[in-house]
Amino acid sequence: MKIQKFEELNIWKLSLEITKEIYDLTSKGNFSKDFGLRDQIRRAVVSISSNIVEGFEKNNNNEFVRFLKISKGSAGEVRNQLYIALAIPYISQKEFDELNGKLENLACQVGAFIVYLQKKKINKEFLRK
Repeated sequence: MKIQKFEELNIWKLSLEITKEIYDLTSKGNFSKDFGLRDQIRRAVVSISSNIVEGFEKNNNNEFVRFLKISKGSAGEVRNQLYIALAIPYISQKEFDELNGKLENLACQVGAFIVYLQKKKINKEFLRK
């Protein structure tokens, strides 16, 4: 079954869920007043889903893979910023563990999807010979 629109992608759905949680978390307490870190983590988390969508809409596997790699990098950036928020401390260990786990899971899923798309391309090239 071929995916027809980005809304069908589980990685996009998960990235949206994480985005909402980051926005909720950064709207509370001292985190909400630290405009630099708050805005940076929000930009990075929005970048995850935005790059998934932009890559999908290119209708080209090579471009999709490129944008998925950017998305995966943004997930790493958000994880780093969560470590900073934990150290300051703007967030609790429990909040950190929950979100960090979701981001690790998302990064693994994106990575697996990248591998799938790359293998799909290799198989097509092999069949042409």
